[in-house]
Amino acid sequence: MTFTQSSNHIVKRATRRGGIVRFGLGLVAAGGILAASLAPGVLAQALQPQSSVGTIAATTSAVSTTAQMTVGTTQTLTVAQTEGPYFKTNSPERTSLVDETVQGTVLTITGQVLAADGTPVANALVDFWQANASGAYDNSGYNLRGHQYTDANGYYTLTTVVPGLYPGRTRHIHVKVQAPNGPLLTTQLYFPGEARNATDGIFDPSLVLNVTDNGDGTQAATFNFIVNAG
Repeated sequence: MTFTQSSNHIVKRATRRGGIVRFGLGLVAAGGILAASLAPGVLAQALQPQSSVGTIAATTSAVSTTAQMTVGTTQTLTVAQTEGPYFKTNSPERTSLVDETVQGTVLTITGQVLAADGTPVANALVDFWQANASGAYDNSGYNLRGHQYTDANGYYTLTTVVPGLYPGRTRHIHVKVQAPNGPLLTTQLYFPGEARNATDGIFDPSLVLNVTDNGDGTQAATFNFIVNAG
């Protein structure tokens, strides 16, 4: 399958294999640095280091336990969905989509990319894009767009904001996932308890995030992608 964006990122995979683990270990520290730079009026109570680190550690531990229990057991592949009209190639490589220009409720999503037998997929491409808190996409730049690669154990972490609603759709986040040398998965992630889930024509309950409230004005979520690893 041809994927314009992934062709630009495959070269990066070859040069990043030695550093991918170090990259993964630096994600939490990078999140703390970012939180310090956020404007108080933009993200009140955003990413308090102690509570956020604890949440990330807890969700990572839970996902890790699930992966260990399911290795060797055939998993159902993550459902593919439409790309939609707002995808852009060549998004920046980053694990946080939040900066001083972004408003909304901070959401940290963690999880793994797994093969159908439950084996973690290292160095998998994970590319996210979404609407802002007002329901608008940035089609002239790359706000709330970014790609990353999973670490040696298949983990990814994304810091973003809860997307807003726009006419005709429920709340969602777009994503493309591709194992090295594997086919491209294009899909969407959804939120629990949304009234529009019942009326959205492409909503799929298997793609709902497991969302929790951190109690500090931020949220955490988990989701594992099951892909054809080639």
